Amino acid sequence: MRGVLRCGVSEGIAGFSSKDAQGRWIGLDADFCRAVAAAALGDAEKAVFVPLSAEARFPALLSGDIDLLVRNTTWTLGREANLGVEFAGVLYYDAGAIMVPRKSGVNSIAQLNGATICVEKGTTHVENLARYFGAKKLAYQPLIIEKLDAVTKAFFSGRCQAYASDRSQLAEIQSRAPGGATAYIVLPDNISKEPLGPAVRRGDEAWFTLVKWVLFTLIEAEELGITRENVRDLHDTSADAGRERFLGSSKNVAKALGIKSDWVVEVIGSVGNYGEMYERSFGLPSNLKIERGLNRLWTQGGLMYAPPFR
Repeated sequence: MRGVLRCGVSEGIAGFSSKDAQGRWIGLDADFCRAVAAAALGDAEKAVFVPLSAEARFPALLSGDIDLLVRNTTWTLGREANLGVEFAGVLYYDAGAIMVPRKSGVNSIAQLNGATICVEKGTTHVENLARYFGAKKLAYQPLIIEKLDAVTKAFFSGRCQAYASDRSQLAEIQSRAPGGATAYIVLPDNISKEPLGPAVRRGDEAWFTLVKWVLFTLIEAEELGITRENVRDLHDTSADAGRERFLGSSKNVAKALGIKSDWVVEVIGSVGNYGEMYERSFGLPSNLKIERGLNRLWTQGGLMYAPPFR
């Protein structure tokens, strides 16, 4: 590594990775990059963000231009088997969906038979549309466009009758729609599963292991009630066996991974736990206000679950 962690992120998708008014990268993906930098380099601010289109993201990872791809990217068998990458887990459980203008009167995908649908090049939605519409014996015309902003402009200008993407991304686009968010609706039908997660190049198992366990650290911290505010105090004073084992587990593996013994504390102290990250990016303080749903902890009816820290 070059003394910094180069993360491939989106070109600007609120909730995942986008710049705030001061030019600082914010969002779930951006925070995860900082968490990995805190673990690997001891400093979350050594994260460097490289904005990439959907089509450019894997070439950038495979060429070594970036060290970590964390760009709302769907984990699939084909990508792991064919591209030579490995996904470290699921950072956000999403689903593919379709958005339409409210004035169209469309309230189900079945009503889009024969429609032109905007979709971004290099995403899973290109293939998922074909599979879903084929299974339903519906006709459609894909309008495949390379850049996210260009896809959005094409949809809002009326070049296509619908827009296919992740539910989270459609919510973000809807929130800044001309005429207001209520002028558009995201249809209730899901067209695909979209487990979004960070990916690394195949071949460096120690790096893969660290990225994977940073993700699990964020999830486990939430389950144990360890936050950015209290992690350092708990590290020094906690009498809870579960918390003590979790916070002490970093020392046992740090040498094997070539990192500092307090990496777990650095991770949580830098970005907080998974719930804190989600709340900042998608919860009530954000403009998106997306219900956590499947991204809740397993103890709260969701799918977020970390293996044991022992």
